[in-house]
Amino acid sequence: MNLLIMLLMTLITTAALITLNLMTTKTSPDQEKLSPYECGFDPLGSARLPLSIRFFMVAILFLLFDLEVAILLPLTWSIHTISPMKTITCTITVFLLLLIGLGYEWLQGGLEWAE
Repeated sequence: MNLLIMLLMTLITTAALITLNLMTTKTSPDQEKLSPYECGFDPLGSARLPLSIRFFMVAILFLLFDLEVAILLPLTWSIHTISPMKTITCTITVFLLLLIGLGYEWLQGGLEWAE
């Protein structure tokens, strides 16, 4: 019963806050609000220029390898909790997976900037 009351109160509070937000917001889009901001100057050109897919590939690869390095960092502290041999084995396994991923991206041409 308490869970049902809590759920009902949460839904009522959420609905009230959304309604209050919609009633109090002032939306008046004009040309200044719709244009991109360039340090107070009028835009020189279109800000909607297409970007090369290479920028996104480099960003995604950076995030992937950064996360993999973040996985490697706690392994140095795990030497104190489990046996050093298991820690070394786990570290080498993760490092080999990193190298295999890097090699795969290299062979697929994901690291080549110019074609």
